[in-house]
Amino acid sequence: MAEEFTGKTAVVTGASRGIGAATALALARAGVARVVLHYHLHREGAERTLEAVRAAGAEGEVLPADLGSVEGIRSFIALLKEAAPVADILVNNAGSLIRRAWLLEFTEALYDEVMNLNLKSAYFITQALAPGMIERGGGVVVNLSSIAARNGGGPGATVYAAAKAAVMTMTKGLARELAPQGVRVNSVSPGTVDNEFHQKFSTRQMLESIAGATPAGRLATNQDIADVIVFLCSDAARYIHGQTIEVNGGMLAP
Repeated sequence: MAEEFTGKTAVVTGASRGIGAATALALARAGVARVVLHYHLHREGAERTLEAVRAAGAEGEVLPADLGSVEGIRSFIALLKEAAPVADILVNNAGSLIRRAWLLEFTEALYDEVMNLNLKSAYFITQALAPGMIERGGGVVVNLSSIAARNGGGPGATVYAAAKAAVMTMTKGLARELAPQGVRVNSVSPGTVDNEFHQKFSTRQMLESIAGATPAGRLATNQDIADVIVFLCSDAARYIHGQTIEVNGGMLAP
């Protein structure tokens, strides 16, 4: 796999921790030459990821931006045009439900932030990098959805779930549009991952209950998801277009 990734540049959003950090490092270990790491607030985590990426033999740098705002999305795209105008791989990982909120307490500002972060940023960052991929005749985009897109999400996560469902649909549309030009677009839909996201938004009792109901008998790890993302970026997935790969330990098994 190292040979097929030689000389390639990857952009990973939300790479300061969790799935994003694991993916950035996995790509570096797979042989990607350069990894551009996006982060918002957790610069220390982004720097740790950068250090690990460099230790794995890849070059890298970190770019800050608040992808929950239109201004932040535009800022990040401007930074990308300077730092990495050409990328071979884009992993749209940045996302969050921001906070759990019920219908009657949900504000327009929170709605916009959730949608910007999980959906709008992915669309317009892809728009920014797609021309370079098309010009070179190839590239890969992997979007991050969620099992919430299938079941509506947990308490107070309806808008987040809707955004992640839209990511699945967007993936199909972009795949149809870009496949003829050599660019593959797919998405990964994690189940419940035992990481910082759920440490923030779920209780340990909730997580233990989910693990007990999962056929695989455990929650996912960041590495479980990162490995699937790297597969989708590889030549082994060369004929996979517009698909959402469910990685949930059998929770959605028929």
